[in-house]
Amino acid sequence: MKFLKKIVGLLGVAATAVLLAACGNSSSNNGKTITVGASSVPHAEILKHVQPELKKEGIDLKIKIFQDYVMPNKALAGKELDANYFQHVPFLKQWNKENNGTLVNAGGVHLEPIGAYSKKVKNLKDLKDGATVLVSSNTPDYGRVLTILKDAGLIKVKKGIDITTANFSDITSNPKHLKFKRSYEPKLMPELYKNNEGDVVFINANYAVQAGLDPRKDSIALEKKSSPYVNIVAVRKGDQNKPAIKKLLKALQSKSTQQWIEKHYKGAVLPAKTF
Repeated sequence: MKFLKKIVGLLGVAATAVLLAACGNSSSNNGKTITVGASSVPHAEILKHVQPELKKEGIDLKIKIFQDYVMPNKALAGKELDANYFQHVPFLKQWNKENNGTLVNAGGVHLEPIGAYSKKVKNLKDLKDGATVLVSSNTPDYGRVLTILKDAGLIKVKKGIDITTANFSDITSNPKHLKFKRSYEPKLMPELYKNNEGDVVFINANYAVQAGLDPRKDSIALEKKSSPYVNIVAVRKGDQNKPAIKKLLKALQSKSTQQWIEKHYKGAVLPAKTF
């Protein structure tokens, strides 16, 4: 009987120790480790830049790299990630609408100016009648493309339209009869340009840089810094107030990080804040 009581006592102590250890682990890891999904360039590189700073703040930042624009939001909604960093607000709004999602913008970090690239003309105004314009299938970027073409005097769009939701059906004047082809994955656009497909190809800066292109030098037209398409950190609704997420945004939006972005990417990626 004494032996049995001794065993029970030992089991009780062990159970208590395990419980305390479990509580200790939960306390030390709760909100202290965050996993952020990101495109490889420049998002993952910028996240790596702030890792040491976050480490000092007690945040262990894990980075999961994605090669497309489809999976990061699915992974975030499915709680495989704590946040993601690859998209702009118009893209997020469309994703939420199409997927009945509730992901939210936690804060802006940088702008990747979309650009027009061509091996056939040096200026958009030099495009010939009936020229073919290649655009990706990423519809939230259509307003960006239309803005560049409008600024070049090649098209006119409906007055008063919200450019972030504009589509090619909103073109009211196309005097050069430009032909738009837009069935390509965004990541394939640099390859189309290098293979001399179409007369002009629109490429997102992250894929341009990833393919060894310099948007400032290689593009024939580039999106303006005043663009509303700033890349953001997205989270599940309510998580934007979590201490770890706030510390992540503070590090990404800090003066030193924003200056590093401008210097490191030499204008190919622009800081969202101007100091």
